[in-house]
Amino acid sequence: MTSATWWGEGRDLDSLQMAVRAFVMFFVALALVRISGRRSFARRSAFDNIIVIILGAVLSRPIYGGSPFWPVVAGSGVLVVIHRVIGILASRFPRVESVVKGHSHALWRDGKLDERGMVRYELSRGDLDAAVRAQAHRSHYTDVGEIYVETSGELSIVDIDA
Repeated sequence: MTSATWWGEGRDLDSLQMAVRAFVMFFVALALVRISGRRSFARRSAFDNIIVIILGAVLSRPIYGGSPFWPVVAGSGVLVVIHRVIGILASRFPRVESVVKGHSHALWRDGKLDERGMVRYELSRGDLDAAVRAQAHRSHYTDVGEIYVETSGELSIVDIDA
């Protein structure tokens, strides 16, 4: 059997050829995830979601022959390296971090609720109460000192009695 028999070409791939491509792509994707770093798949900020979405959309195409295999791998490698370099720069330079990741926003502080921030981040008072119950084990957002929406979209609570 030749490599073309196992690998196939174009869109006319049989089950064995797609299986071989899927097998190889699994390890390529694993290597790309390792290169991009743990935070890409753990933190889920907008910056990190970009690489997850793009890789998910692009890496499946060579398996079924929608795109050539190795050019897609090369392009995905470039995307992962760019993501990693920007992440490293953001960790060292606050201005880069601010541009790439944004910043947290106080929704509840000093007894005042930021109504505009609530609308901007599409949050209700019920969302704040739910976060307070889960994190601070209190029943109402007014029972804590501060509530922030973080760059990941998660709410974090600063408990005044903690």
